[in-house]
Parts: sequence; structure tokens; C-alpha cells
Amino acid sequence: MNQPSRYRLLDLQIDLARQQVSRDAALLDVQGLSFRLLACLLRHGHAVVDFDQLIAQVWAPAVVNEETVTQRVKLLRQVLGDDGRRPRYIRSVRGRGYQLCEPPQLLDESSPGDAPQVVPDAWRWRRRYLPTALAALLLLLGISGAWWLHKPVMPVVAAPSASQELLQRAAYYASIGQRDNNERAIGLYRQVLASAPHNQAAQIGLSRAHSARVCLYNFPYEDTMTAQKLAESVLQAAPGSAPAWSALAYAHDCRGELQAALDAYQRAYSLDPDDDRSRTSAAYLSQEQGRLSDALHANLDIRGNPEKLHFREVQIARELDLLGFSEAAEQRFRRSFQLNPDNVFSNIAWPQHLFLQGRYAEAQVALDQALTRYTPHVDLYLLAGQLALLRGDRNAASENFRKAVQLRPQMSLPTTLAGLYNNTPPTSQWLDRRIEAIRVQLNAGAGYPADRLELAMLQLARHDRQAALATITDAVKAGYSDRAYLQTTPLLQPLASEPAYASAIDTISRRVAEQRQQVLAADWRPAELRGSTF
Repeated sequence: MNQPSRYRLLDLQIDLARQQVSRDAALLDVQGLSFRLLACLLRHGHAVVDFDQLIAQVWAPAVVNEETVTQRVKLLRQVLGDDGRRPRYIRSVRGRGYQLCEPPQLLDESSPGDAPQVVPDAWRWRRRYLPTALAALLLLLGISGAWWLHKPVMPVVAAPSASQELLQRAAYYASIGQRDNNERAIGLYRQVLASAPHNQAAQIGLSRAHSARVCLYNFPYEDTMTAQKLAESVLQAAPGSAPAWSALAYAHDCRGELQAALDAYQRAYSLDPDDDRSRTSAAYLSQEQGRLSDALHANLDIRGNPEKLHFREVQIARELDLLGFSEAAEQRFRRSFQLNPDNVFSNIAWPQHLFLQGRYAEAQVALDQALTRYTPHVDLYLLAGQLALLRGDRNAASENFRKAVQLRPQMSLPTTLAGLYNNTPPTSQWLDRRIEAIRVQLNAGAGYPADRLELAMLQLARHDRQAALATITDAVKAGYSDRAYLQTTPLLQPLASEPAYASAIDTISRRVAEQRQQVLAADWRPAELRGSTF
């Protein structure tokens, strides 16, 4: 029997099958866990749903606590426009759980359009439909014998094997985007490979989880080598495997090998045009190379469920920001930060945006909030250090740079900044060694255009201003496009008065202006730019 799927709750209409919530024919942005939470409450009608029920029916098999439920209810209320102090839709029942403020009404599944009608009461149904139903029943009895003789044999669906169940659970944990769950996924993938060493799905999943350790959770770069070997093992047996190419690209990406990563991502989605994850990852690398219009188009042109791409919304906002659509970007950054407290990308992007806008006090507040929400990311401490420098607090800056080194000792920039802003000035020998190491890396084709800024900082500390300015110019030629950072960061401030520095910023401005016009003229531009006068 089909479960009811369409409800009305006061002025809200909820379609469980389509996973849509609307008010006055306008869709509300209720997705993911927030939608599952609302659906759970709807299915319990007006009853109180306790914390254990909510955790089991919304979050399982993940292990969460009551605070996680409370935070998700808060996010759902924000989207619905509900006030927890004077709730219209969801009421907190102290010490127990939550319930809907009003009994939901079941809507007629057969009603067309976006405004389905309420199901008639039982007496009206009998009076209107009973004669027709009896006639249909007689007809059915007349033909049932013939149908039974010729009914099709339904195929028997085999239950998933133990390995398949482990793979499904591992993929679920890996998709959540949290360090502990990523480790659970690694353990499950290893269980599969212990009994089936050549299981390609497990090898690919384990490869991605090892790369995620480095990209998201501050593990040593050695994990990316493990990830690369796993992906290459699959490609030796199956050269046309798009997921294996995507996993290989991710390993290169997390190691800072931009071109190798971009080539592999492009190979992945050329083999599988529906591979949105590779397409959006390639878009990020295009963004880093200064191809902002192309990156934005690719991020908007996905084919599946955008919610599965944890980084996409932030990437779109970042591209809008770099293109100068600051208001549209801010709306997306703010919304993502509010709705995704467990998303590493959102937690970095919002305070970073405020910093680049010169709103330093707001940036500090957002940064402090982000540091309490999630496993700290190295970029948060780097930002904290720069904000401290702008306040004139060199000791706090040094402490934050040291924290960044502790989180990711293998990453070059934190080590450089910790050395430059230590209480003891760096020696010329130390500076020369780091300068040479970065030059070797860049000459070998590794690193992003932004990595050249680190080299410029070292050259500046070595009192070689001309070399530092030439390096900034090279970074811009390679595609570096964040003019706001060059104008804001205290790390390069001594160069701000140099004509060559202003020229580099002007080059970015001209390049961005051209791409901005391309976006405004494109039929694929985001909705908030349609008819805009930006």
C-alpha cells in the first residue's frame, strides 16, 4: 500500500515524494536532513516525537545526540520562517522531543496542479464514489480468473550480500562530510577488501576517503599517495572507469597538483557525462586558473541532486564574489553558513568573505562561531592570524599560525607564516631554503597560482621587493583572480604602494570585467542576476 505523500500544514504544502515544501506556490529551500526531519514529524501527525525516535528515523545509522537534533530543528525553523519562541509549525516539548503545532491535513493524491485539494471526509467519499466502486468491483471479479491464469511471474530480487551492505554503509558514512564518519567509511571499505582484495567499488571508495583525510581533515599527504595507488590499481584493470579517474583526480587535487587533477577530472566526466562531482571539482580548478565564467557555468550545469555536492553552493558564491557580484555572493555565503553548520566549506567561506569585504569585526565573530562548530580547518587559523595582524596583535597572529602548523604540518604556507611571524626573526638561510623549495615545486608544474603569493611573502622578507613584485605578476598571469585579497591581506601590505602591485590588481580587474559581461549576457546566468543592473 502506498504511503500518503502530500500534506498541508497551515499555509505549507509538503510533497514527500518530490521532497518539496511550498508556501503560496513558492518553493522553500527545505532539503536533506531538514526535509527528512519535517517528513518524520508529518508522519507522526500531531503526536510528540521523542528524541530517540527522531534520531532513529532521521539520522540512523549515524550516531548523533539530542543537541544535533535541536540544531537541525533550529535550521528547519529558519527556512520555514518559524519562531521558536512563538512557534507556528514545530513546538518543542521540554525534555521529550518535538511535535507539529497543528495536525497536518492529508491532501488528495489525485488532485492536479500545485494546490491539491483536501481529501473529502469519509461520508462524502462514500456518497460520491461508492456506486462507482461497487460497479468496478463486479467487473474485477468477472475478469480476475482470467488474469490469475496469465499473471506475469515477478522476478525474485536477491537480498544484498554482506559486501554490498558494507559498501552501502561505507558510502553513506563517506557522504556525510565529517571526520569521524569518514574514518568509519575507511574501516568498512577495508573490511570489504579483506575478503575481496580486487573489489573495485571498495578500492575507489577507500581512495576517496584517504584523499578526504588530507583535503578536509588535516591528515599527512601520505594518504594521497595511498589514494592514488588505489585509483591506479582500478584503472589498470578498468581503464574506462569514470569513478576511478575521479578518485585519481581527487588524490592529485588534495596534493596541490592542479593540472594533473584537472586532466583526470575531465577524463572522468567525459566517460560519464552525469558525473557531477568531477564536473564541479574541475570547475573549482578552472576558477583557480582564472576562468571564472567557465567555472560558474559548469557549477550551474549539473544534472543530478545538487545537495550531494557539499562544496557546490560555496563555489558558486565564490565565483560570483570574484566576478564582482558581491551582493548575490553574500546571500549565498550567509545562507550556506546558517543552514550547514557541519559543512567545512561553508564554515570557511563566510568569515573569509567578510574579511575580503573589509568587515573585520563581523569576520571575527563569524570565525569564532565557525571554530566552535566543526573540526577546525587550517584556513580558519590562517584567517585568524591575519585578523590579529590587522589589529596589531602580532603575538596572537603567531599563535594562530602555529596552530595551523600543528593541524597540517605538511602544508607549506602555515610553516612559512609561523616562521615569518615568530618572535625570533627567520634567518636568511631559512628564507633561502624555503624560497628554493617553492621554486622547485612551481617549476615542476605543481601548485596553484595562489601558491606564488607565499613565494612573494618570503622574497619580501628577504628584502627583495622586485622579485616579490615579479612573483605577484606571475601569479596573476597564471590566473590568480582575487583582487580583494591583494587589497586586504596584511601579509603583502608592504607592497601595496608599489606601481607594479597596483598594475597586477588592475590586470585582474580588466580580466574579471570581461568575464562579468559574459556572465550577464549568458542565458545560463543564475536567477539572482537575471534582469540585474550589476
